[in-house]
Amino acid sequence: MTETRLTHLAKDGEVNMVNVGDKTETQRIAIAEGRINMSPKTLELIKSANTKKGDVLAVARVAGIMAAKKTSELIPLCHSIMLTNVDISLELEEDHQSVFCQVTSRTTERTGVEMEALVGVQIALLTVYDMCKSVDRAMEITDVRLVHKAGGKSGEWNRES
Repeated sequence: MTETRLTHLAKDGEVNMVNVGDKTETQRIAIAEGRINMSPKTLELIKSANTKKGDVLAVARVAGIMAAKKTSELIPLCHSIMLTNVDISLELEEDHQSVFCQVTSRTTERTGVEMEALVGVQIALLTVYDMCKSVDRAMEITDVRLVHKAGGKSGEWNRES
């Protein structure tokens, strides 16, 4: 079920925080993904762990987890929730000359974890950029999107391929 109105706007058009107090706590999960495209040279540096700043993927993984945990501090009307798990997968894609990132966030709460998964992807990929920008300023973050969510009143949603 999809809302037919923007939930962060009151009837008079004023911005408001959605009241989730009457919602039922349920297990919720969200999966988001994205990638950062780069030169073959940059991808090889990441693969060989031969960057001046250290293991790019390990640092990006920690940054993504930290960001997911701080989502409510970054997105103005986002509720602060207790995450039960954030899993970040970072894969080198030699055929695309990119790093693919997938973040799965989980909670048992009254509101979803889509924003946490999306923020985790963005920050993990921005961390890759930051760690590699000295050799490749043309890197491009692309295809960041929600691919799955489950739990709550609206149930399950999957992006169509």
